[in-house]
Amino acid sequence: MREGARLRLLMTVDAVGGVWTYALDLAGALARHGVETVLAVLGPPPSPDQRAVAARSAGLRLVETGLPLEWLADSAAEVEATGEAIAALAAAQGADLVQLNTAGPAAAGRFRVPVVVACHSCVATWWRAMRGGPMPADFAWRTALVGRGYRRADLLVAPSASFAAATRAAYDLPETPLVIHNGRDASAAPRAAAQEVFAFTAGRLWDEGKDAATLDRAAALLPFPLLAAGPVRGPHGGVVALPHLRLLGQLPAVGIAGWLAAGPIFVSAARYEPFGLAVLEAAQAGCALVLADTPGFRELWDGAAVFVPPGGAEGFATALRALAADRERRATLGVAARERATRYGLDAQAGAMLEAYHRVLRGTGGERGRDVAA
Repeated sequence: MREGARLRLLMTVDAVGGVWTYALDLAGALARHGVETVLAVLGPPPSPDQRAVAARSAGLRLVETGLPLEWLADSAAEVEATGEAIAALAAAQGADLVQLNTAGPAAAGRFRVPVVVACHSCVATWWRAMRGGPMPADFAWRTALVGRGYRRADLLVAPSASFAAATRAAYDLPETPLVIHNGRDASAAPRAAAQEVFAFTAGRLWDEGKDAATLDRAAALLPFPLLAAGPVRGPHGGVVALPHLRLLGQLPAVGIAGWLAAGPIFVSAARYEPFGLAVLEAAQAGCALVLADTPGFRELWDGAAVFVPPGGAEGFATALRALAADRERRATLGVAARERATRYGLDAQAGAMLEAYHRVLRGTGGERGRDVAA
């Protein structure tokens, strides 16, 4: 990086899940620090709504690469080729630094600038949380590839201490990833009292790790509706049936903010959730939180939420009914959630990431892509 020059960052992103929101928010916050960001889209193309949001975001340019995501690729060779293509794109864009939001491309790409890998999720930690035991072949090769990518990166960051520890254990890493909490700017949507009590959830409903099936069973036991925003069809084409939830489809951010502003009880039964941006959005809106009792949710929200053992539909229904009947308790929890959410601000995240970038830039030099022993 040239003395006094603006930092040029190339960051990978996908349009399938929360990494899209994470990347656009971070790029916008970094722009306030003078960082120029190119977002290289991997996997399925963004929707028209997503493209429109990106076009309005200051400090970033979107490049749709058509390259596969590692968890949607058919072979390690495809992901390795993606790494080479991203390295070439970084050179062509004059990037000073690359942030990969998926680790596989770091395994083979010969990057000439430092590489930071953000550990958002991976098949190894998902498998340990959801299944256990020997992995199937398509998980095994992805795990090996991600492990190589982690070891070739100049720095790993993770959004929570529990997920950082899980990542280190899954890949037998020599060091624990640096913890930098995700952040969001609180929505400007005005608070509006709901006419009736209702529960609300949001996320990738097709993803088994989010465990929408448990919420669907819980919804059948409730005297009030449980609304669910998010896709029921996954990128592989499979569709999950959730007959008891009131499905809202995939909503833009402003649509979700509108529902949260009505003051629902926000519920997440996720058994695998490295951070949970939807929970943070609900907390920022002052919603009472009912969450699965997992290490990550405990770490982030202990003392500011009601916790329920994962997978227990009756437990979730009981907690939701109790809160629905106790307006004072809902209000107390909403205040606690909003106060806790102030720890996870976007400015704090951007400042921590910028400090990490500069530390890496000061501490490494020369050509990337070196071999590191596993």
